Amino acid sequence: MKTAGRKIILFLLSFLLALPLLAQIPATVKVPGGSLNPFWLKPQGNGKKKIYLIPSLIVQTHQVTNGEFQAFLKARPEWRRSEISPLLAESSYLEQWKDDLSLKDDRDQRSPVTSVSWFAARAYCENLQMRLPTIAEWEYLAAASEKNFDANKEPAFLERILNWYGQPKADHLPPVKSIYKNKYGLYDLHGLVWEWVDDFNSNFVTGESREDFSFNRDLFCGAGSLNAGDKENYAAFMRFAFRASLKGNSTLWNLGFRCVKENSK
Repeated sequence: MKTAGRKIILFLLSFLLALPLLAQIPATVKVPGGSLNPFWLKPQGNGKKKIYLIPSLIVQTHQVTNGEFQAFLKARPEWRRSEISPLLAESSYLEQWKDDLSLKDDRDQRSPVTSVSWFAARAYCENLQMRLPTIAEWEYLAAASEKNFDANKEPAFLERILNWYGQPKADHLPPVKSIYKNKYGLYDLHGLVWEWVDDFNSNFVTGESREDFSFNRDLFCGAGSLNAGDKENYAAFMRFAFRASLKGNSTLWNLGFRCVKENSK
């Protein structure tokens, strides 16, 4: 009986310690695989663009919130503001927080966590046995509007994205799931915050690997390389220019993340 009692106590303790981690389990949707033929790739030797095959994914429906990241910090103290190495995050890491575990304003519990570095975002996703999406995966997911899986030619959809890019800093970010839900069932891929991708720093690499995008450097060489009147290209170019400015320890007020994993079933 004493042995059984100790086992029950140990089980209860382990359950209580796991509560912060259980609170992080996100809502997800399954997104079917497909293909991506982006403008930024150089043509291959035969003059055709390379098409990236996107696997079926399980994707977090919304960006990670402050409340969800708070639960992660309770379980993983090495990622708290007072503990994290400057090699892993700039001094503005979680600057909207009052201290290691408290926000300055409780209104922000359901807002996306921002001022979080790529290293911290990746650690959060790994803690859920997930990962950050690649550039190609994110662009594939973000191409969907409310009605179409590929809205990159829809003027209203593109206009909304470009208008958001020009908005000033907000005192308080809106809560997640407050802008729009696309046809995959994913919220706010545009219009709320920018999002980390796993291979953000591969923009200018040239090679043949799956994560290597052979980004066309000519896009930066004069107006002839990019038609500014083409809103599809211009919106995508703005995202690549933004990603090119980042480092792994960058922490920006409007940069958050969501997690994905491949759908093995």
